[in-house]
Amino acid sequence: MIFRLSAVVEKEDDSFVSHCVELGVASQGKTIADAVSNLREACELYLKHADKGEFF
Repeated sequence: MIFRLSAVVEKEDDSFVSHCVELGVASQGKTIADAVSNLREACELYLKHADKGEFF
């Protein structure tokens, strides 16, 4: 199954924080690309372990 989710990335001190608005998941990285990549991984893990009734 394919999901399209939004990401918001904000600079915070010396790193970037990324948030998935729809899932309420957040991550961070030293660059924007790292923050988005880490967020993608966090969202995948969240969806993998989420109760299927929440989304379907």
